[in-house]
Amino acid sequence: MANRGHGEGTIYQRKDGRWVASITLENRKRKIFYGKTRKEVQEKLRIALNELKQGILATGPQQTVKQFLEQWLEEVHKPAIRIGTYKGYRMYLNNHIIPALGYVQLQKLTPQRVQAFYSHMQQEGLSAKSVNNIHGMFHKALDKAVQWGLVPRNVCDAVSLPKQARHEIQPLDEEQARRLLISARGHSLEGLITLAVTTGMRSGELLALKWRDINLDNRSLHIQRSMSYIPGKGYLEFEPKTSKS
Repeated sequence: MANRGHGEGTIYQRKDGRWVASITLENRKRKIFYGKTRKEVQEKLRIALNELKQGILATGPQQTVKQFLEQWLEEVHKPAIRIGTYKGYRMYLNNHIIPALGYVQLQKLTPQRVQAFYSHMQQEGLSAKSVNNIHGMFHKALDKAVQWGLVPRNVCDAVSLPKQARHEIQPLDEEQARRLLISARGHSLEGLITLAVTTGMRSGELLALKWRDINLDNRSLHIQRSMSYIPGKGYLEFEPKTSKS
């Protein structure tokens, strides 16, 4: 027998003994919850009605972590990032997140599961920096899942991250720079080395430099692009690392 109430959902028991609770959403679709006891589904229904009232109830279709992340990366995020960044994100998905969590239902992903995933990666030898990078991408993706109404919250907000060791950059001092420039004289890469030492340009920016970027009259140089090697595609040019570059 079903118990019905306006705005209160429905609870009933199936012939196989399982209890079912359901609520009707604004799009007239139903969200259904299952449980072994009436008390269990009553509690699920209570939480759902409270989330619905607050506007945080996940109302999207059921899908796995793999299905969501593939759509997010390929259809949403890829057009907005550099190819090099996409390559790194794809590696994180293929080598780490999907093998460990891809089969999990997105709506059933918990902070505990994500925390265990991060811990396992460290035990397997992954650096704290890599774990933090993976977390950054995963967090960004789940923010979109929340925005789409697929999940009520971003579970990555509730995990702890490993501390990264701080490595101080040791730039060449004046004497070391002078000796390097002297050693580079007559070398085929003398011009490249000289620019690297005197401007601090990134390697990709040096490789993408063109004559039209240099103004010999006012002795200025403008960084317009960068270059990276992408497996299967070769050397490709991109926008600079930052818009102010």
